[in-house]
Amino acid sequence: MTLLTKALPGVCGILLIGLLLTLHLYGGLKDNYRRLSSQFAEQVAINKDYQERTQKLHELDTRHTQELANAKTEIDRLRVAADRNPERVYIRASCSKIGSDTATGMDDAATARPTDTAIRNYWLLRERIAESKQMIKGLQGYINTQCVK
Repeated sequence: MTLLTKALPGVCGILLIGLLLTLHLYGGLKDNYRRLSSQFAEQVAINKDYQERTQKLHELDTRHTQELANAKTEIDRLRVAADRNPERVYIRASCSKIGSDTATGMDDAATARPTDTAIRNYWLLRERIAESKQMIKGLQGYINTQCVK
């Protein structure tokens, strides 16, 4: 027997063991790949859902912010119109008395005019009502799109 024939079974055994270890490692790697691929697909789906929700919230916020800006613009337009044409605005007013109390006619009475505080409070309340309305609409929209499914 030559040296080659004596070493051949040992070399074949080592190669067989190496092949079995390689197959075993390949099977483990294949399982890890499948598991990681499914986890990656789940994360992609979660991220897509998150992006859609974020986009909806952004659209909702943009719409209500625009409506609030429009409401404030309308209030400012009404304020300017009221300043220019006070006879067309109906706000609770008081008449100041001029002269003596002996005259019974209306010709000496001053025109009815709301107090400055009443005017300021009126416009302030209009703005706050508009802001509150948009906040409530925004919260209702958030609840309807994000919380109720």
